[in-house]
Amino acid sequence: TMPLRPGSNRAAALLLVLHCCCAPLLFPPPAAAAHGHHPAGDGVVISEADRQGLQAIKGDLSDPRGFLRSWNATGLGGACSGAWTGIKCVNGNVVAITLPWRGLAGTLSARGLGQLTQLRRLSLHDNAIAGAVPSSLGFLPDLRGLYLFNNRFSGAVPPEIGRCLALQSFDASSNLLTGVLPASIANSTKLIRLNLSRNAISGEVPAEVVGSSSLLFLDLSYNKLSGRIPDSFGGGSKAPSSSSRKEAVTGSYQLVFLGLAHNSLDGPVPESLAGLSKLQELDLAGNNLNGSIPAQLGSLHDLKALDLSGNALAGEIPESLGNLTATLKFFNVSYNNLSGAVPASLAQKFGPTSFAGNILLCGYSASSPPCPVSPSPAPASTSQGATGRHGLRKFSTKELALIIAGIVIGVLILLSLCCLLLCLLTRKKKSSTGTGARSGKQASSKDAAGAGAAAAAAGRGEKPGASEAESGGDVGGKLVHFDGPLAFTADDLLCATAEIMGKSTYGTVYKATLEDGSLVAVKRLREKITKGQKEFEAEAAALGKVRHPNLLSLRAYYLGPKGEKLLVFDYIPKGSLSAFLHGEVPSFKIV
Repeated sequence: TMPLRPGSNRAAALLLVLHCCCAPLLFPPPAAAAHGHHPAGDGVVISEADRQGLQAIKGDLSDPRGFLRSWNATGLGGACSGAWTGIKCVNGNVVAITLPWRGLAGTLSARGLGQLTQLRRLSLHDNAIAGAVPSSLGFLPDLRGLYLFNNRFSGAVPPEIGRCLALQSFDASSNLLTGVLPASIANSTKLIRLNLSRNAISGEVPAEVVGSSSLLFLDLSYNKLSGRIPDSFGGGSKAPSSSSRKEAVTGSYQLVFLGLAHNSLDGPVPESLAGLSKLQELDLAGNNLNGSIPAQLGSLHDLKALDLSGNALAGEIPESLGNLTATLKFFNVSYNNLSGAVPASLAQKFGPTSFAGNILLCGYSASSPPCPVSPSPAPASTSQGATGRHGLRKFSTKELALIIAGIVIGVLILLSLCCLLLCLLTRKKKSSTGTGARSGKQASSKDAAGAGAAAAAAGRGEKPGASEAESGGDVGGKLVHFDGPLAFTADDLLCATAEIMGKSTYGTVYKATLEDGSLVAVKRLREKITKGQKEFEAEAAALGKVRHPNLLSLRAYYLGPKGEKLLVFDYIPKGSLSAFLHGEVPSFKIV
C-alpha cells in the first residue's frame, strides 16, 4: 500500500549528497537507449563553433561500440534535433553531453571542450577515458556538473577549474589523478559536492576547501595526502577570507559527509570539526593522527558514523561522545593508543571490535581488562613504624620485595591452574565431537568473516553486500514515465542531490533535486518485500493511471539490472500526513 505522501521528522530529514561511486544503491545505472527517455532537441541549427567542438571531441575518443556514429560531420541540423547521441541543446548551443557506460576510451579533447562555451553538464563516468583532465574546462563559465568518475584520467586536477564559479558538483573519483589539490577548486560558492577519492593525489589539504561554507559532501579518502588537517572547519579561526569566499553566506556551514580516510595525514583531530553542526558521517580512519580525541565532537548531535580507527590517538575516550549513542549507528576507535575506561553507553551499544587494538582501554567487554578501582584513603596509622606526610605507613625495601614476590607467585599459580583447566576442557571437547563439529567450526568462521566484511563496509560508509558501480558495458535497466510535466533520465537522478525524508517497512523515501532545480520524491523499495518484476510492473502501471487530488501521482518507475525498484512521485513540500493530523510543525525548512 502506497502512503499518501512521504513521512518526515527531524531525525530522518538528513541532507545527504549521494556518493556517485555508490549511486547504484539508490539510483541504479540508466537504461539502454531503448528503455530510457531522450530529451527532444530544440530543433535549432547548431552553431559552427559547437559543431567543430563536438567533432574534435569525437576525433580524440575511441568509440568501439559506435555510439558516436550519429555525430555526423556533414550538416548542422541534426545535432540539436535530438539525433546526436547524448547531446542536449538550448537555442542552438550545446548545454549537456551525457555519455556514461558507453565503453569510450581515448582522451578528452581540450580544444573541443573549450569551444562549447555554453556547456552546463559533462557526464562521462564509467568509461575508460585516459589522459589529462582538460584545463580548458576553465573556459566554461556555466559548467554546473562535472562527472568523470570510474575512468583512467591521470595528471593533476587543473587549477583552472576554479574559474567555473557556477560549479555545483565535481566527481572524478576512482581515476589515476596525481599532483596536489588546487585551493582554487573552492572558488565556487555554489559547490556542494566534491569527490576525488581513490586517486593518488598528494600534498596537503587546502584550508580553503575544508573551510568552504557551501560544501555538503567532501570525500578525499584513499589518496596520498599528507600534513595536518586544516583547523578551519565550520568557519574556524584559520578559515580563509578571500573575496570569493566573502560572497558566501556566513554561519551556514552545511557539511554532512567528510571522508579523509586512508591517507598519510598527521597531527591532531581539528577541534573546529565541532562547528559542523549538521555533520552526519566523519571518517578519518587509516592515517597517522595523534593527540587526543576532542571532547567537542560530543556536540555533533546529528552524527551517525564516526571512524577514527588505525591512527595514533592517545588519552581517554571523552565522556561527551557517550551522549551521541541516540544517533550513532557506527563507531570505531580501534587500533590507536587510547587508555582508560570506555564510556558505558558506548560499550553497551558497540561491540569489542570498535575498541580492539588499544591495550590500555578497559571495561568494554567481558574479555577486556577490567578497569582498576580507585583505592579509598587509608586511615592514619597509629602503630609503631615510620609514616609518610599523609599518615600512611612506609614499607621497607625488604617488605616491598616480599610483597612483589608474593604477587608474582600468586599470578603464576593462577596461570598454571587456568592452563590445566583449558587442556582438560579441550581434550574433553575433542573426544565428544567429530567431523560435524569441525564443519560447524568452519561455518562459524565463515560467519565471522562475513560479519567482519560488513563492519568494514560500514566503516567506509557503504552498505554491507553492496558493490561499486560497474565500469563499462551496457548495464541495462528500464525507466518508464507516466503523463505529467516531468521529463528526466536515470542519469539525471544519478547525479541529483538527495535528502532522506523517511523510512518504512517498504523502503526509504528521498527528496531529489535534479540539475534543473526541479524536485521529486523517490522511493526505493526493499528487495525482500516487493513482488516479482512482472507483478511489480503491472501494479506500477495501474498506480500510474490513478489521479486524485488527495493522492500523490506516480510519475515514473525504474527497474534496475539487479532487481532494484524505484518509484518517482511529485514532491509535496509541506510535511507528512501524520504531521498534519497530529498538528506537528515540520522541524526543518524547505528552501
